[in-house]
Amino acid sequence: MRHFIDLLDWDGAQIVKLLKEAARIKKAQRKGKHKPYLQGKVLGLIFEKPSLRTRSTFEIAIRELGGDTLHLPATLAEGTREPLQDVARNLERWVRALVIRTFAQEKVATLAAAGRNLHVINALTDEEHPCQALADAFTMREHWGECRGRTVAFVGDGNNVATSLAQVACMLGITVHVASPHGYELPDAVVSNVSQVARDGARIRRFLDPRDAVAGVDAVYTDVWASMGEEAEAEERRRIFAPYQVNAELMAAAAPGALFMHCLPAHRGEEVTSDVIDSSVSVVFDQAENRLHTQKALLSVLVA
Repeated sequence: MRHFIDLLDWDGAQIVKLLKEAARIKKAQRKGKHKPYLQGKVLGLIFEKPSLRTRSTFEIAIRELGGDTLHLPATLAEGTREPLQDVARNLERWVRALVIRTFAQEKVATLAAAGRNLHVINALTDEEHPCQALADAFTMREHWGECRGRTVAFVGDGNNVATSLAQVACMLGITVHVASPHGYELPDAVVSNVSQVARDGARIRRFLDPRDAVAGVDAVYTDVWASMGEEAEAEERRRIFAPYQVNAELMAAAAPGALFMHCLPAHRGEEVTSDVIDSSVSVVFDQAENRLHTQKALLSVLVA
């Protein structure tokens, strides 16, 4: 594979192979061992959106794998100073790969199409967050072992995180329930595409009532109600999404010991209460840590 833009460009077997490599890398790192997969290579980073976990873990991953980073101005992603096609055709002469966190998925696709010798990695767009989904899948495998037959409920906006979670989960045989208010559901096209790659009896279902979605599931996942770029809608979204808060009462409807998951940052007291995010079943900081290991595996497979 040349790029990591859309999880659906990969198949389930490739994802499992990558997750196994992440497990090997994580085990080796705890012994202080790092293979210099990226020795002598420079990778560019463009972050048009703010980031803590994505930026930190990519920078650390590249350095620990022996590579160097080139921090590029966020304004390059606007494509106004010069076309994105020209940006890609310049960068491919200097760097091996480009990690980009931006708004439109189309920007990432344009860069990938123009830079024939450039590996492009989608570090988040408004439509998808595939790097987060890798860490989510890795975390579930760590806690469950075999994932087939499990069910995870996503409660909240049918956004980029929900999309990528549904993609990777169904590819691994995990059924996905998505509970959202009317008008904020996971798009029909996403449901259709995910259904085509679902394996081992997994399926995707949409719900209006969060309690119906969470009943008996093995994990409950949520995200902020207003994503980056939606700040103007925050107050209205708080009103609409209030019944979708993940609290102790909602978690009680899940299976005993069900995991709580969140991509972070979390707005405590809004989409999730502090007693849930700080509980013994919360794996949110495992997910954050695993961003490092899965992105190392991605770089070793894609760029090395």
